[in-house]
Amino acid sequence: MTADVEVLKALVGGVDFDPDALRARYDAERDKRLRPGGDQQYIATAKQFSSYVEDPYVAPGFTRAPLCDEVGAIIVGGGFGGMLMGARLRGAGIERIRYIEKAGDFGGTWYWNRYPGAACDVESYVYLPLLEETGYVPRHKYSFAPEILDYSRRFARHFDLYRDACFQTSVTDMRWDEAARRWHVETDRGDRMRAQFVIVSSGALDRPKLPGIPGIETFAGHTFHTSRWDYDYTGGSADGGLDRIGDKAIGIVGTGATAIQCVPHLAAGAGHLHVFQRTPSSVDARNNRETDPAWAASLRAGWQAERMNNFVTIIHGGDADVDLVDDGWTDMFTDITGAAAKRRAAALGRPLTRIEQRAMTELADFKKMEKIRRRVDAVVGEGATAEALKPWYRQFCKRPCFNDGYLEAFTRPNVTLVDTDGHGIERVTPGGVIVGGREIALDCLIFATGFETNSAFVKRTGFDVAGRDGIRLSDHWRRGVRTLHGLQSHGFPNIFFMGSTQTAFTFLVPFSLGQQASQIAHIIGEVGARGAEVIEATAAGETGWCDEMAAKAHLSDAFYASCTPGYYNDEGNLQNPFGVRASTYGGGPMRFLEILAAWREAGDMAGTELR
Repeated sequence: MTADVEVLKALVGGVDFDPDALRARYDAERDKRLRPGGDQQYIATAKQFSSYVEDPYVAPGFTRAPLCDEVGAIIVGGGFGGMLMGARLRGAGIERIRYIEKAGDFGGTWYWNRYPGAACDVESYVYLPLLEETGYVPRHKYSFAPEILDYSRRFARHFDLYRDACFQTSVTDMRWDEAARRWHVETDRGDRMRAQFVIVSSGALDRPKLPGIPGIETFAGHTFHTSRWDYDYTGGSADGGLDRIGDKAIGIVGTGATAIQCVPHLAAGAGHLHVFQRTPSSVDARNNRETDPAWAASLRAGWQAERMNNFVTIIHGGDADVDLVDDGWTDMFTDITGAAAKRRAAALGRPLTRIEQRAMTELADFKKMEKIRRRVDAVVGEGATAEALKPWYRQFCKRPCFNDGYLEAFTRPNVTLVDTDGHGIERVTPGGVIVGGREIALDCLIFATGFETNSAFVKRTGFDVAGRDGIRLSDHWRRGVRTLHGLQSHGFPNIFFMGSTQTAFTFLVPFSLGQQASQIAHIIGEVGARGAEVIEATAAGETGWCDEMAAKAHLSDAFYASCTPGYYNDEGNLQNPFGVRASTYGGGPMRFLEILAAWREAGDMAGTELR
């Protein structure tokens, strides 16, 4: 380590560890978890696993007459992205907006995730969209799932989104009619609809995936995925109180954000709980609290936008005079972003070199993760369980978690951490699971194994799109997503894509979705204002954005290559053309928003053709 970096160690403060030893430990932990196939180690919830995607929250037997009509816009997906899109289109004067949503209501991932303890891990005052417009202030700093679902319904009523909405409905085919300049959309309800515009906002956090463990189909006990929680079996509610499993041996697979929240409730209710762990999560304190009525009453017009912009600025390295959110997220970023580099450069009296900037970020990261590991010791105590719960990787290799009951659950005598040392479960049997050559008997096996986030479009959405001249989106995107600004694709007129399709996301996901919705609404508005009916990305416009994506990809490649496998780095497969890394703009969200703003300001609709 150079002398200059030694100076930085003093500036960072509290560096009482060996960075070289940590790097070696991190590399070793990554290497033993790497396996061929990357995300292909998971299996789709289809065929014999189709029960895992059934909707337990609606009454069976729903029917309705097929629709054969025309609307102004069809939005596929009723989560926050689709809801924000509908709100912006309502503001743009589009009267007939047809939602096609396979769930029974609005809410997206918050419709599906009703497991006990489910809550938002980003401050609700910035997370829940358009609070000022709907006249609502959340009840807690971090809202619980039932309130978020209720708010989704409030949002939909406020913007009149229920009108023309089709729930419990899935798209089966989507085709562009060049002569009519309309999209034809068919569904599993026999619908044959038409629309001038289509927006696909089907999200990535609704279709569960399962680990490809040998024998998974043979388990004879009860089983379900956390996004389809079976309260008939466990008893209780989203608030906990799981009173029907007191005599049951429960196993849960997965230790990500979902398990962090539901494990404390399973631990309190189960006869015995086995938590099967391949890689531990980073778990810091949550410190949730009820909203102060006096603070809520003091809010003035523009408060949410100000708070959101402040939060996004801080976590992406900008300068802010005050930290309005002041929580675990902003604390993490305070010491690793560009603002931190400026502070340390000022202390040194000179700019930091690139080597010093990298070293400063790494040291601050190491320091934070050391604090996380020491928290495990403080809560769980010394011993094998505490050691196994410690995360050995950089803090953004996996989504950081916050909870005030997860680590505490492992101090209970009826909870066993089954650490697989990075290898995972060997086999599922009719009576349980095998780990380390030993069978653990279970009455119930719960999968907290996430969603289809790194899959190709058709696999993730369940339908294909036929554009101009019959070209299929699955063919056009065969080697990876190709778009202009992540929103439009050449050969596919009047259709827009929302989500992680060559865009840039912050940890404040609704903020990013809101920016996409505003951009799409602007484009649709310009189509009408310029006397056109059709807009399409040009081949040159699409290629230009793909080139920009490729040019900026290296900014995150080295970091994610060093990480333990997870969905952020496509389970270690950095070549996955549909993964989170490949679909995320490496220049960062702030630069991405600047590009969109400059495009709107120029006014020439560069990279598109109107007709």
